Amino acid sequence: MPGTKRIIDVVWATVRRWFDPRELRSVGSTPDYRFSLANERTFLAWLRTGLALVAGGLAAAQFLPPLPLAHLREAIAVALLLLGGTVAVRAVDHWARTERAIRLGEELPASRFPAVLALAVGLGSVLLVVAVLVRAIGSR
Repeated sequence: MPGTKRIIDVVWATVRRWFDPRELRSVGSTPDYRFSLANERTFLAWLRTGLALVAGGLAAAQFLPPLPLAHLREAIAVALLLLGGTVAVRAVDHWARTERAIRLGEELPASRFPAVLALAVGLGSVLLVVAVLVRAIGSR
C-alpha cells in the first residue's frame, strides 16, 4: 500500500533526525552553546518525568491492592506505563525540533503537550480519588 510506505518513510526520517548528529548539524549555524544546553536540560527533565510515570505504572501493578472495580489496578498501571512511554518519545521529538529551530534562528516550536499531560494527570488523580472513596464507603 502506497500510504503505508509513505508513513513508514516519514517515521523513519523522523527517527533518523533524532539519532543522527550529522543530520542535526547540517542545518543552520552553530548556536550559542548555552541554548543547546538549556534545550538538553529540558529534554532530560521530560525524560525524568517519563521515567517517573513508568515507575508509577510498575508500582501500581505490583503494590496496589485489588480495587473495587474489576481490573482498575491494571488499567491504572497500563495508563501510567503508556503515558510514560509517550512522554519519553515526545521529549526526544521536541528536543530535536527545538534544536533545529535554534540552529535556524526560527521561532521555537509551540507545544500543547504539557497542558495535555497536566490534564491527563489531573483526570487520573480524580479517578483515583473516586476509587479510594468507593472502597472506603464500601468497607463500612
